[in-house]
Amino acid sequence: MSKGIWVFAENNDGKVRKVTLEILSEARKIADQIGEEVAAVLLGKGVANLADTLGEYGADKVYLAEDEKLASYTTDAYTTVIARLIAEHQPTAFLVGNTAIGKDLAPRVAQRVKTGLASDCVGIKLEGNQLVFVRPIYAGKAFTEAIFADARPVMATIRPNVLPLAEPARGRKAEVAKVDVQLDASSLRTLIKEVIKQASGRPELTEANIIVSGGRGMKGPENFKILEELADVIGAAVGASRAAVDAGWREQKFQVGQTGKTVSPTLYIACGISGAIQHLAGMGSSKVIVAINKDPEANIFKVADYGIVGDLFEVVPVLTQEFKKMLAS
Repeated sequence: MSKGIWVFAENNDGKVRKVTLEILSEARKIADQIGEEVAAVLLGKGVANLADTLGEYGADKVYLAEDEKLASYTTDAYTTVIARLIAEHQPTAFLVGNTAIGKDLAPRVAQRVKTGLASDCVGIKLEGNQLVFVRPIYAGKAFTEAIFADARPVMATIRPNVLPLAEPARGRKAEVAKVDVQLDASSLRTLIKEVIKQASGRPELTEANIIVSGGRGMKGPENFKILEELADVIGAAVGASRAAVDAGWREQKFQVGQTGKTVSPTLYIACGISGAIQHLAGMGSSKVIVAINKDPEANIFKVADYGIVGDLFEVVPVLTQEFKKMLAS
């Protein structure tokens, strides 16, 4: 390996996304073992100040591409700029977060630069000088290892919250290399005219350290209020099972599972969720799982670290009050 490990620096609202910093932290450890450079690829408009954060988390170099056409993410523009950079510098590896943007961008870039892609990886390790990516299969029931024999760059998307986040080296600076963007507006098939954001004080689902989710046992959309109250006390995101989403109780963007979002929080609290295999595929890699269900035979208890057999409408309010007391003290 001789060309460097690159990380796509996904950013939003003036901040680098946590999954990018997790990947940088791991890339730094691997690069130190093999004497490699770590580079971050930063696209956008008015994002130059983020290079300091990327340097503190391990980037030796930041390729900075700023342009009006990159202000909002579009597949065409970002793929074109990144593919050109890869063709010019020939990095050994290009790693991307397995986010909504990452899942859209990575396969397009892989196709453009004629390489393979290991998607939704939950681990990276080094065997000799070969990067090995660990991927869940069969809805998380087993794991497989993916290696790239000849294709370069090695490309993978990494699931958020599965790699440890290093402590930042305050004051560490990365070299900033400005990129000549050269985008022809006529070649871009997508144009973002306006981005309308829904205000929320809760963390984004895929990056949350704590998630409280509800399923069919919530009995109706109005009852998610008790989960929101608990979430607000402990700083959690609120998710939902497919059953709750299909019933129209929550929007699809809150769905956790095989056909929704894959999450890996430190703590996952499942309320009134039976534990269908499709749901487990989306949250099975959570570090600690707590299940609350009045059915002692519910499948969710098979994967839970802690289980409460009881009525969630009685249990959750008690938990909320107890957490308030603990946090107040």
